[in-house]
Amino acid sequence: MAFHRRRSVGRALLAFLERELRARVHRRRQGVALVVLLRGLNVGGRRAFRPTTLVERLRHLDVVNIGAAGTFVIRRPVGRTQLRAEIARELPFDAEIVICEGREIVRLVSHDAFAGVSERPDIVRFVSVLSRRHRIAPELPMKLPSRGDWLVRVLARDGRFVFGEYRRHMKVIGYLGTLDRAFGVPATTRNWHTIRAITKVLNDGASGA
Repeated sequence: MAFHRRRSVGRALLAFLERELRARVHRRRQGVALVVLLRGLNVGGRRAFRPTTLVERLRHLDVVNIGAAGTFVIRRPVGRTQLRAEIARELPFDAEIVICEGREIVRLVSHDAFAGVSERPDIVRFVSVLSRRHRIAPELPMKLPSRGDWLVRVLARDGRFVFGEYRRHMKVIGYLGTLDRAFGVPATTRNWHTIRAITKVLNDGASGA
């Protein structure tokens, strides 16, 4: 009986250590991974570019593409300066290149800035990533336009990340563009579904290590 108990304890300890090791690899992979957002690609037929082309040319960095707007997860270790230079070299035009750490995106989703905000089919949740931190901080929440029915509503800010909602309307792109002036630096926007998809890629990549 004592032998069986010791063997059972040994198996439980081994299972615990394996879980801890997987969790550490998971956290390390999330910390290494970078997320790249390109601004203004494939909008209204202008600045057309196939994201899969960039994935192919940067395959040495284990790049995963998400959607058609220019959203990538970089899963191999690389410095930001080198990554920015390699992406710029492959693009056929100049574009705003925003880079942030994968673990920042994971943290955003885990904290869920939209908790308690009811979902509606005619309203899209979004996150705008500022190109850098800036001292300008407009009073929030903020509605655009400021009078009448809003088309864009900015709810909160966490460092470089701005959270809001917009209605499905043709004028929304113009109002989202005004966030640059409001925050003093370029803001690159993705909807909340894309942000969650980024997190899934990060988690799947870490789990598959």
